[in-house]
Amino acid sequence: MQATLSRRRRLPLLLGALGLLALAGAGLAWRLGTPPQPEFLSAPVVRGDLEDAVMAIGVLQPLRQVEVGAQANGQLKSLKVKLGDHVKRGDLLAQIDAVQPHNVLLQAEAALAALQARRDSNQARLRQARLEWQRQRDMRAHDASAEQDLVAAQAELRAQEAALRETTAEIAQQRSRVAAARTDLGFTRITAPMDGEVVALNTLEGQTVVASYQVPNILKLADLSTMTVRAQVSEADVIRIREQQPVYFTVLGAPDRRYHGRLRAIQPSPEKINNAVFFNALFDVPNPDRSLRIDMTAQVSIVLGAVKQAVLVPLSALGPRRPDGRFPARVLHADGSVEHRQVRTGLRNNVNAQVLEGLREGERVVTGDSTDAAAPAPASNRAARQARGPALAARPATSRSA
Repeated sequence: MQATLSRRRRLPLLLGALGLLALAGAGLAWRLGTPPQPEFLSAPVVRGDLEDAVMAIGVLQPLRQVEVGAQANGQLKSLKVKLGDHVKRGDLLAQIDAVQPHNVLLQAEAALAALQARRDSNQARLRQARLEWQRQRDMRAHDASAEQDLVAAQAELRAQEAALRETTAEIAQQRSRVAAARTDLGFTRITAPMDGEVVALNTLEGQTVVASYQVPNILKLADLSTMTVRAQVSEADVIRIREQQPVYFTVLGAPDRRYHGRLRAIQPSPEKINNAVFFNALFDVPNPDRSLRIDMTAQVSIVLGAVKQAVLVPLSALGPRRPDGRFPARVLHADGSVEHRQVRTGLRNNVNAQVLEGLREGERVVTGDSTDAAAPAPASNRAARQARGPALAARPATSRSA
């Protein structure tokens, strides 16, 4: 009797367990029979500014700079300026010991005075010889003197004329020596050849300068009101740039401030740096506040094209270019369905492209499948990326979005 009651109590429990197993099996069968809904990586189509630019590293230099040298030998007696001083054209910068050049000038002037005195004496003797020749000529006309006396008087006249010409030539030569000595004396005063600032001092007071074989540099002047940027453009990008293109740059100390200009010239001869070929692109920028300094590093952007408030789509959402110039794209709707579109693009850079036709602002485009993103890359691909990673990180970008 008790065994029968125990069996009756176990029966509902067994039936409930069997029902749960049946439900679990049905759910598993339904899951195995229904394909999973695909998942996508997507990005919105937005409106914004787009810029295509060539990136380069540049160095700042003054538009005008000159090394001021000495053309006179001697000790640098005094230096009238210091680093950072602003000078005007003609201002006295330094003074070289002028004793020796001054003595040379005095000697040259004394020699000139002696020659001038000898010229005065020659002129007096010439007048006397001319008068004697005239007197002998008149006397000979009246047979009052011998022919020999007339010939002697004429020869003396010719000699005095030649002596006067010789002295006159020596005076001209000595005057050039005086002018040269005066110029050498003037070289002891070193003056500014232009307006600018003193940016380097190469010689100190008390040093002796010798200008016999080459001109020694005393200091360097630079006009910092306008700076020139020398940007190094790679050979792959130089064919994309041209003169008068807009350009801007930033410096490390002020990354949020842009300095604008226009490309002035592209030097035809390249430079080789670590076996890479670069061409120097030059442009000028005003520097009224003197915030830009010599040899600063500039992050340069040479603008190839720009659009404002354009409809933008990521390049990763576009497929291969079709023969008609359009690109395939997939639009992801709110219900998870995908629509295929053909997109016509305009300006583009390495990140985004301008949409001219085929997409609207606010739509979401498929940029990739989540399964592709989650799947591990093959060992060969991973090794290649690991080997290429440091090189890609060190290589500067060639364009960017504004």
